Amino acid sequence: MFAKSARIKPLEHLSQNESLTRWRMILGSASDQENTVALDASQQGIDQVLEALYESDRKGSLGKSAPNINRWLGDIRRFFPTPLVQLLQKDALDRLGIERMLLEPELLESIEVDASLVATILSLNKVMPERTRESARIVVSRLVKDLENRLSTRLLQAISGSFDRASSKVNNRSGELDWRKTIRANLKHYQPDLQILIPEKFYWYGRKNRSLKKVILLVDQSGSMATSVVYASIMACIMASLKSVKTHLIVFDTAVVDLTPELADPIEVLFGLQLGGGTDIGKAMTYAETLVQHPNDTTLILISDLFEGGQESVFLRKVRDMKAAGVQMIFLLALSDSGAPAFNRSLGDQLAALDLTAFACTPDQFPGLMATALAKGNLQHWMEGENIAPKNN
Repeated sequence: MFAKSARIKPLEHLSQNESLTRWRMILGSASDQENTVALDASQQGIDQVLEALYESDRKGSLGKSAPNINRWLGDIRRFFPTPLVQLLQKDALDRLGIERMLLEPELLESIEVDASLVATILSLNKVMPERTRESARIVVSRLVKDLENRLSTRLLQAISGSFDRASSKVNNRSGELDWRKTIRANLKHYQPDLQILIPEKFYWYGRKNRSLKKVILLVDQSGSMATSVVYASIMACIMASLKSVKTHLIVFDTAVVDLTPELADPIEVLFGLQLGGGTDIGKAMTYAETLVQHPNDTTLILISDLFEGGQESVFLRKVRDMKAAGVQMIFLLALSDSGAPAFNRSLGDQLAALDLTAFACTPDQFPGLMATALAKGNLQHWMEGENIAPKNN
């Protein structure tokens, strides 16, 4: 029960120490109050996961302790095979009070809905009894509505404003001038003595002739990033309503899922998440690279704590390739109100060596981040204005 390997030694084949450890794991910490049986790091993790569910005298609160539940859900996926994960999650529905909350309308109306609670509900989506699923959708829809009311106008105005600022600079960029049409229309103004053409009128390529701006949100949906992926998904749905931006939402763990076709319905997007599991950032970056047609008009935002479960070399190679091609890349360690989580500092340092900054921002700061990115503004100046410090420099 306590290992992902299907081959577990029968008790009669265990050494005395192995047998004591096995019984200690089965009976819990109450059986060894003097800590005479030494557990390794993995065994301690398993012990804590099981104790939190089966031995705690306190019920798990669905308020401010929801992040603890999220971590617990991530831990059980790390320590146990899928059949046991499903069993433990079903027990959690009863013991943590989530099902009771979803079945009591008065409690449902009074509870404070936040991204952590929604992440917890979505983590249990696959094992949730059918009778509670509709109530769960009500809770999730409340968060979506609250965030849309709070951030939708600001995000859309910020992005639209970034295009207005960018278009005001268009006449200073020779790449936007229609040279052929301008020369043809002004040939009559050629000065033979000076051997120069003095145009009276310039012709510029309109927006429809330029590449559409593309934003790729590449979001880590491992357990530690649960709140961030909820916020990022809702932001992607808001941005998808803009015709001036083509928004892609890609979520990943060890698999990569493109949720872009679902962006018209944020509820369906959220219920399409598979929170928890491992992490393969390199695979996600490889897929994202296939979406890049016009690198200079593409902004890729990776939201991850950078704990790579795959090959770091693949991830870094894709970063170098896209950076060299001209893709604008932003690395968010978190998109949440709780600040930067623990993250892979080694990988962060390697990004810093490539002159790429990793930082965390809140949902309220995200509109400003997008406006700065799409206007090709100075990201460092924006961070200084928001009192955001880079975490990998």
